[in-house]
Amino acid sequence: MAGAPRITFTTDYGLADGFVAACHGVIAGIAPAVPVVDVTHQVPPGDIRRGALVLAQTVPWFPVGSVHLAVVDPGVGTARRAIVLRAGGHLLVGPDNGLLMWAARELGGPTEIREIAAPALTLARISRTFHGRDVFAPVAAHLAAGTPFAEVGPALTDPTRPAEPVPGEVLTVDHFGNVQLAHSTAEFAGADTLRIEVGGRVLTVPLRGTFGEVAAGELVAYADSAGFLAISLNRGDAATLLGVRAGDRIDVRSG
Repeated sequence: MAGAPRITFTTDYGLADGFVAACHGVIAGIAPAVPVVDVTHQVPPGDIRRGALVLAQTVPWFPVGSVHLAVVDPGVGTARRAIVLRAGGHLLVGPDNGLLMWAARELGGPTEIREIAAPALTLARISRTFHGRDVFAPVAAHLAAGTPFAEVGPALTDPTRPAEPVPGEVLTVDHFGNVQLAHSTAEFAGADTLRIEVGGRVLTVPLRGTFGEVAAGELVAYADSAGFLAISLNRGDAATLLGVRAGDRIDVRSG
């Protein structure tokens, strides 16, 4: 059952400037009763892949009827399109650069995609460099306030899709230094330990259910809350210890 309309908001804008607040102001002016949930504004600048992963691992937890506004847009002001996707009863608003596609897949796949082309749904004056404020935020607000999806603009069938992760790729490193990998633990069913090779080092890491099943200061592999294989350092920072960041590769095999 659909809940009350709400908007989630994900960007790489940071919090040192007024960009996020300006978008909130636009939304409040159009849909003052619609709550806005800030997912994060700390996506690394221009990192479409990281933004796509954050969205994909977040939006399924929101009720049907939510509108997901996402702006990681290094191509702002160029020929890249502005789009809205419908997927699983949700709407996703943002640039057509792959940012929205993995989230749509997690919601069951896009059932309809439209290019934003309705002047009535954007601000009257559109900056070449701030489509978050002038295009995406007002469109998300209008949709959350009840504007029919069909009024956004023409349908399209050729959205930009991000390159899929390769096995062993570091997908994300979270605030705690946990390393999320492009593997599932199902690939290592029955294994008690994993052999990982990274930076010329070969390490044996126990495969367990949670951090506290190893001693403080020890590495552990586990299935994280998004269903991926992850490596953690109990009471520490695994990414720093291993010397990896998003996009790096770790060779993982059953121990």
